[in-house]
Amino acid sequence: MDVRVGDVLTMKKKHPCGSLNFLVLRSGMDFRLRCQGCGHEMMVPRVKIEKNIKQISRTNEE
Repeated sequence: MDVRVGDVLTMKKKHPCGSLNFLVLRSGMDFRLRCQGCGHEMMVPRVKIEKNIKQISRTNEE
């Protein structure tokens, strides 16, 4: 799956604050994500994130 820094991921499950959207700050074996609702940052393994992605929104099209 092609996920890049700066993409906004819409997930299947909500963050506890109620937001479904997360900004990708870092990608690799783990993703560093920032919740678009409350601003909480977290590191999550790639495998776990790829299962739960509903949609990828590119912010910087090439």
